[in-house]
Amino acid sequence: MPKSHSTTILAVRRGNSVAIGGDGQVTYGDTVLKADTTKIRKLLDGQVLVGFAGSTADAFALLERFESRLKDFPGNIPRAATELARDWRTDRVLRRLEAMMIVVGPADSLLVTGNGDVVQPSDGILGIGSGGQYAVAAARALVAHTEMTSGDIVRSALGVASGIDVYTNDQLVVEELPCPN
Repeated sequence: MPKSHSTTILAVRRGNSVAIGGDGQVTYGDTVLKADTTKIRKLLDGQVLVGFAGSTADAFALLERFESRLKDFPGNIPRAATELARDWRTDRVLRRLEAMMIVVGPADSLLVTGNGDVVQPSDGILGIGSGGQYAVAAARALVAHTEMTSGDIVRSALGVASGIDVYTNDQLVVEELPCPN
């Protein structure tokens, strides 16, 4: 059975903003199914941004559950993510879901996995999906050697990943949020 591949998601926190972006490609085996899928979602009236990699149906189920947790813990993104990760790991139905999420808000950047992980990067850069590590490497180089904004870094780094990873394309969606100083 061919494996479905999709996505490179990258988040960069720099200066007074955080940006998250993703490519649009979804493939099945060696076939591109769709080139312009949007894998970034706005939650809580745009206060929280989420990018997902993995099975689309699974990711939507997790997004719905995460949004519910955000409403349970208003203003506390880490707590909502921790509760989601706990549910994801322990619930009989949820633990079968195959996806990963990056969650960003004005003060938080988190990687959330089905293993119960909620990780906040020390450098403000997170990447997931098939080209995630290429994008992270490019973003770290751009942060170290340029004065680019977080949104510009995400666009450039995803462009680098799309030139390396065959499961990543250059149809990008990038969203930004202002951050407190």
